[in-house]
Amino acid sequence: MAKRGKKYKKAIENIENVKRYSFDDALDNALKVSYANFDETVELAVKLGVDPRHAEQMVRGTVVLPNGTGKEVKVLVFAKGEKEKEAEEAGADYIGSDEIIEKIKGGWLEFDKTVATPDMMGLVGKIGKILGPRGLMPNAKLGTVTFDLSKVIKDIKAGKIDFRVEKNGIIHAPVGKVSFGFEKLKQNISTLIESLMKLKPSASKGTYVEGITVSTTMGPGLKVDPLEVKAL
Repeated sequence: MAKRGKKYKKAIENIENVKRYSFDDALDNALKVSYANFDETVELAVKLGVDPRHAEQMVRGTVVLPNGTGKEVKVLVFAKGEKEKEAEEAGADYIGSDEIIEKIKGGWLEFDKTVATPDMMGLVGKIGKILGPRGLMPNAKLGTVTFDLSKVIKDIKAGKIDFRVEKNGIIHAPVGKVSFGFEKLKQNISTLIESLMKLKPSASKGTYVEGITVSTTMGPGLKVDPLEVKAL
């Protein structure tokens, strides 16, 4: 077991690990015990009553957080011709086609998200083994393979996040920074939870949301009463 530092131990003195808090109390306490000397990310972990081994129970989607994530996202767009200009005007950080693909083959990966026009996917597929394992491959289901580059790029820059249930049934997602404060973080959390609820698979039986945990990058996880979902 990893050793905890003095700051961590001091921060969690009044935290009850076994208690299930209300959303408000969990978020409030998570912010109070934040002790790092940098602006920590606030994260949400949601345990869903699904079995992602079955395709009909896979939960995957995107959502634009109303207050963003607090992170500057570098967007790479695979496009040619007039679509390059559209991507540039929308705020893309890097734009190109063959030359960008060759650069990536050489080890360049200084971007966070990728978008591609459909006609570019034949070329992008050549670097699928590089982008795929890193979660950087453009995906039509997530809206990142499209001719509507302007909207997608602006959404990503505004705070659009992707989420996907892991094999153990848990979704992890960033919902902002500690510096956002309580109200903005709660708005982001509410938006994410609402999106998850809309994606409940019809094949999922029983309890859909089995557990929720709020935490900061360096802080402890605070368990939330799943019944709080209705309140949100």
